[in-house]
Amino acid sequence: MQHFKTLLAAGALAALATGAVAQTRGVTDSEIRIGGAHDLSGVFAAISTPAVNGANLYIDMVNEAGGVHGRQIRYIVEDHGYQLPRATSAYNKLIERDQVFAMLLNLGTPMNLAHYPLMERRQVPNLLPLTAARQILPDPPGLNFTMIDSYWREMVEGLRYINEEHGLTRVCSMYLPTDFGEEVAAGSKDGAEMHGLTFVAETTHRPDEQDFVGALTRLRSEGCEVVTVALGIRATITVVGTAKRLGWDDAKFLVSSAGFHEAVAGVPGGVTDGLYGAASWVDLLARRDDPVPAEFIAAYEERFGHPAGGFAMLGYAAAEIMVKALEAAGPDLTVESFLEGMHSIDYHNELLDTHISYADGSHQGASTITISVVEDGFWSLLERL
Repeated sequence: MQHFKTLLAAGALAALATGAVAQTRGVTDSEIRIGGAHDLSGVFAAISTPAVNGANLYIDMVNEAGGVHGRQIRYIVEDHGYQLPRATSAYNKLIERDQVFAMLLNLGTPMNLAHYPLMERRQVPNLLPLTAARQILPDPPGLNFTMIDSYWREMVEGLRYINEEHGLTRVCSMYLPTDFGEEVAAGSKDGAEMHGLTFVAETTHRPDEQDFVGALTRLRSEGCEVVTVALGIRATITVVGTAKRLGWDDAKFLVSSAGFHEAVAGVPGGVTDGLYGAASWVDLLARRDDPVPAEFIAAYEERFGHPAGGFAMLGYAAAEIMVKALEAAGPDLTVESFLEGMHSIDYHNELLDTHISYADGSHQGASTITISVVEDGFWSLLERL
């Protein structure tokens, strides 16, 4: 596993350079505290849990090699269950009590947006959250940094592809009435208008909803030809499976990166075959025989005892980006030196197979959009923009 041996060697060299005791919040002469507000028990647990594992896999390797400039990284995670009141408790605990230096991989558009003022007020960088909402990068972007492109652009490009390939023109949307779902719906409406399509109808749903017969019957009666879906992982599978059971085989369903998950593709019996996904990376399992993905998959399975997937890969990549910025910031770590470190990052991430750059003041790392379809239990890449 040469890739990982190289990482450990680099970490050991970085550990030789130790600085004076820092006065920055969350930073001591021996530790950097990083927080994460996650959904480990709600509708998006299938995203948060592997992402946290992936981040910890990278962080643990760095710590075992001596840390960053002699400091160990401690990743402190709180579960909000995709509920705003619990998220408020989690953010307050991490920022006010744990005094974290930065937040990494916070899950949820509503949760990130609701607590951005607290992070900004306390000068806590919001690093690479698990959301692709455009609002995560306000103007100016402040202390927010994202890793991938937006839900909005994913929908715009996904609809373009489906229209070009199948000539379908009548667009509908099923979504959670949250900031996440509303952005997917907005991208669906804007994408329809941009490509000369017609947005026909929409339905909104509770996070715990699992009976979609009525909604699908209504959308079918409206003449929907393409349906964009912004629901939880289980609900997404149920929607596609229910449509097939109802005999609605001529519509195409499209998910954003929030639904671009191996669990969605791998449902036994081909339940989700034909589902389209628009994201900012190429599916990990589709590249499982390539050297770098294969090394990551083996390391993850050895550590956690179960298969790796795309969001584990995203968590690992996010931790790598953060560590690169910490290394570039130097021994005297401050928020200002860390921001300079982020803006020094410009490289091709071999695991994601995409270019990551925050140079020239950018706060969005990747600008790639991939279009994939579920075939035989895997996401098959169709187009990369």
